[in-house]
Amino acid sequence: MTTILFWAAFGCALAYLALTARAASPIRTVLKTSSVAILALVALMLSTPWMLVLALALCSVGDALLSRETETTFMAGIAAFAAGHLTYIALFLTLPASDPALILASPAVFWSLIILGIVMATLLAPRAGDLKGPVLAYIPIILGMGVTVLALPETGALRWALPAAIAFIASDLILATEKFLLPEDHPALKLTPYMVWPLYWGAQAGFLIAFS
Repeated sequence: MTTILFWAAFGCALAYLALTARAASPIRTVLKTSSVAILALVALMLSTPWMLVLALALCSVGDALLSRETETTFMAGIAAFAAGHLTYIALFLTLPASDPALILASPAVFWSLIILGIVMATLLAPRAGDLKGPVLAYIPIILGMGVTVLALPETGALRWALPAAIAFIASDLILATEKFLLPEDHPALKLTPYMVWPLYWGAQAGFLIAFS
């Protein structure tokens, strides 16, 4: 049953990919939300750590909100994703196999994330307008998720956690660039929606695989 549900989630994700660049609609919201909500259900059925289930559920709420594409739902969506990332951080640090000392054992990744955070904050601060506060608060949270995943050993299924975290960060980086940094007529905007979604959904699926 869990295998069937996983492929159902993949099917929803694939169907949403075809609609990702289109205007908000009920079917678009259903497909986007279901793509991750079903993963949360699979995580629950597999008896994975409860914080994984919660993180996936929070992110699916964020998906539902962001799919409506209004300023109010955007801010609420950021809050839901921030809560999801904080839950992931707690999961990474409290797993029995976790060892915070491993974080500094990967200095290239650690310092790359720190520099990325500084660069993004510098670029986004003058361009985020009324969303400046939430956006700048979100940056250390998403990068904190990337830093704390380094506390997990790269053994067994857990080796999927780091690539999943990097994919998640990449999707958010592209999304922020799309929303705040590129002009409305920039040709890259024809491609960015089709980059954000596979990276994002792949990250969530990667976390499910890592902790199953």
